[in-house]
Amino acid sequence: MARVRVPSAAMAAAGLVGGYAAARWSGKRPLGGVVLGTAGLAAGREWHRSGGVPAAAGLGALYVAGFAGAHPLAKKVGAWPAVFGAAAVVSTAAWLVSDRH
Repeated sequence: MARVRVPSAAMAAAGLVGGYAAARWSGKRPLGGVVLGTAGLAAGREWHRSGGVPAAAGLGALYVAGFAGAHPLAKKVGAWPAVFGAAAVVSTAAWLVSDRH
């Protein structure tokens, strides 16, 4: 079976957007956390593989900061714009650091 490589930028964006969507539409915040965490771990593995500990640590910190930062930003611009903004920042950084090589 052929192995398909999913870009880490897509994993990170899917984790942030999918985690929020799962929590919002299911009404179960822990489910959103599972989606967020699973995608974050998958992306982190790729970040470590492509750039070692520094890339994984930096992008992992940005992923967590994007999640945390979307909460106060949502009070100013709305939930979906905040989540999409955080996902755009994190996925762009992931592409620049990890995926474009």
